[in-house]
Amino acid sequence: MNGKNLLLAIGTILTSTLFITPALCQCSFSSTSVIFGAYDVFNTTSTTSTGTITYDCSSANPTPSLITIDLSQGNSAAYDYRELRSTNDAINYNLYLDPGGQFIWGNGTNSQHYTSTNLSGTVTIYGIIPARQNVKVGNYTDSITATLNF
Repeated sequence: MNGKNLLLAIGTILTSTLFITPALCQCSFSSTSVIFGAYDVFNTTSTTSTGTITYDCSSANPTPSLITIDLSQGNSAAYDYRELRSTNDAINYNLYLDPGGQFIWGNGTNSQHYTSTNLSGTVTIYGIIPARQNVKVGNYTDSITATLNF
C-alpha cells in the first residue's frame, strides 16, 4: 500500500489517504488535490477545480493489459452526487472524467471509471460544485479513496 495525499476542501486544504490494490504487479501511484477554495452561494455559475492522478505500471511483471482507477463515494451513499460536509451542513458536488461533467467518476457500477491500456499516465480529475446552493459558512470536506486496478 502506497500513501499519498488526495482530494477536497472548501477554504482549507485537507487530505485523505490514497490506497492501491496491488495484484501481482508493482505500480506507483500519486495524486494532486482537487481544491475548490471559497464557494460563493450567490454565484450563478458552478465552482470548478481539477486534480490529477499519476500512475506508472511500466515495470510491472507480468505486464498488465488493462488499468482502471476507481474513486469511492466518499460521504455519500451513491455516485449521482457526492457531499462535502461541515459540522451542520452539506454541499453537493461531484468528480468527473471530463471537464463538462458528463461522466461521473466512480467504480464502474452506475458510474464510470478511468480505463486505459497505457502502462503509465496522468489523469485529470474534474471537480464541480453546482451553483446557488444555500449553505452556511464553514469548512466542508469529503474523504475519497482511489483504487488502482490492474
